[in-house]
Amino acid sequence: MAVGTGPATETPRVDWKEIDLYRFFAAAFGAPTRERFEWLQQPGLGSALRELWRELGGETDLPELGRYEDYQDYESTYLALFDVGMPEPPIPLVESGHYKSQPAQQLALEIVLFYDVLGLRANPTGYPVDHLVTQLEFLAAARYARENANEENSRDLAQLERDFLERHVLNWLPAVEGKLARERAPLFWALAALLVRFLRQRLA
Repeated sequence: MAVGTGPATETPRVDWKEIDLYRFFAAAFGAPTRERFEWLQQPGLGSALRELWRELGGETDLPELGRYEDYQDYESTYLALFDVGMPEPPIPLVESGHYKSQPAQQLALEIVLFYDVLGLRANPTGYPVDHLVTQLEFLAAARYARENANEENSRDLAQLERDFLERHVLNWLPAVEGKLARERAPLFWALAALLVRFLRQRLA
């Protein structure tokens, strides 16, 4: 079955301004489940993502979404790209897998200090502190806190968001996008291109 294809009229037009894109991309890059696969292959997703690409200022075409025949195809591709490999997966979704100039423990400590500002703790049984999903969830929490803060705290939280994007997520995610482009990885290449463009807009 095609991922993200189908007539655009089968689903309502997406109002992307009403969607927390941090959480959207955190969900999209989460570990494979059948529910996530069904969500990612819903009719109209392809046209909705192309619309988002245009809203984010994409001047060229969004990378091709590609196809997964079934859940097993999607799951095996995700694991082969992001989770399985020696000594590490081809494209790990963790900052320490790409940013090698700092020891992994020191990097994790710095990230945790950001999380401490909001009183957040990563789930020890879930994703690592430097995993893309964890970092995006933190940014979603920072954005929510900023939107519900007074003016002075809102400015501080906006700076926190920018600092985290600059020092961490955008310090390694473009390398993931480049590797996915070389692999021409179905769906994930397009999602990574969208995510990097969105984060650069947030930083600006």
